[in-house]
Amino acid sequence: MRLTTHNFNMDIPRPSQAKAKRRKRIILGIVGALALVTVTVGLSRLKPAAPTVDRNLVWVDEVKQGPMVRQVRGLGTLVPENIRWVAARTQARVDRIILRPGAEVEPDSIILEMTNPDVEQAAETARTSLQAAEAQLANLRVQLQSQLLQAESTAAAAKASFEQSRLRAEVNRELFGDGLVSSLELQLSEVTAEEAATRHQIEQKRFTFAQESIEPQLAVQRAEVDRLRAQARLRKAEAEALIVRAGMSGVLSALPVEVGAQIQPGQNVARVADPTELKAEIRIAETQAKDIMIGQFSIIDTRNGVVEGRVVRIDPAVQNGTVLVDVTLDGELPRGARPDLSVDGTIELERLDNVVFVGRPAFGQERSTIGIFRLDEDGYAHRTQVQLGRSSVNTIEIINGLNPGDRVILSDMSQWDTNDRVRLN
Repeated sequence: MRLTTHNFNMDIPRPSQAKAKRRKRIILGIVGALALVTVTVGLSRLKPAAPTVDRNLVWVDEVKQGPMVRQVRGLGTLVPENIRWVAARTQARVDRIILRPGAEVEPDSIILEMTNPDVEQAAETARTSLQAAEAQLANLRVQLQSQLLQAESTAAAAKASFEQSRLRAEVNRELFGDGLVSSLELQLSEVTAEEAATRHQIEQKRFTFAQESIEPQLAVQRAEVDRLRAQARLRKAEAEALIVRAGMSGVLSALPVEVGAQIQPGQNVARVADPTELKAEIRIAETQAKDIMIGQFSIIDTRNGVVEGRVVRIDPAVQNGTVLVDVTLDGELPRGARPDLSVDGTIELERLDNVVFVGRPAFGQERSTIGIFRLDEDGYAHRTQVQLGRSSVNTIEIINGLNPGDRVILSDMSQWDTNDRVRLN
């Protein structure tokens, strides 16, 4: 029996490829989503890129600890201690200028000459009026003396007549006792004696009155003479003031008039100053002037040398945001020092011991809190809140936020206000 072998072609079923691809896409999508979330979270946690700042364009200073001198500084000028403004006493016209500013003068030095015919005429009139009044006084004195002599003569005659009448009455009284004179004659002599006595008393009173009335009458006329003399002196001084003199030793520093100018009474026509005694007038910002006191040590820089001084006056008023401080100069004036010279003044307020301080930042006010960029070792600078204390011209006290040895940026960093750190290259 022969077995016949049959070949059978059988199809083996394959798994579905679509399902596998779908699963793969799902897995890839989940992985991609997870990666995207991871990247997003990572990027969100990254700090923004720090802006770059050129190190050569910023001012970097180191925080120090030790003594600190508090100072304030201001601009000012040198002014003379002794100044004399020469003012016109009357209205006048400038006729001639003798000296110009810069000339050395003495008290009698003539600076300029002015003219005013009315003033000169008034001086002459006052002089002649005084002479007339003095003549009247002398004439009155003579008249009164003459009247006094006449009164004295009359009184003497009355006294003599009284004495004669009294003696005659006494003789008649003795003769009447001897029967040699009648009673009528005695009575007549006694009446005559009484009349002479009365006349003598009256003339004596008149003489006394004449003596006592001389001084009051002379006093009235003397008062008039004194009035006219004062008026003549005033008019003479006004006339002499047309010749303008320096009045003190020094230098003619200002002459605000020219030939032909019409001058009004009280107008300044010249200024004389003593250049050997100068003081400094320094203007200090009102925000820095609160700690200035009389007697504080000062240094005045004339740009041709420095001189020490002391605060002698503080103006109580504020003008244009500044306080005027007068500093008297103790040392020898530098060469070239002269009135109206511009100077720099530094006033020492106090000396602080063992404080933490740094150079004064661009926008740092004392007793305030500001953000300052502090340098790290990695080349970055991070913003740090710093509490400031007392300030000086170039330094300021650090109360909190920085330590000695820290290096900070003191320049104006306002353009990086939105950044908390910067990178220095």
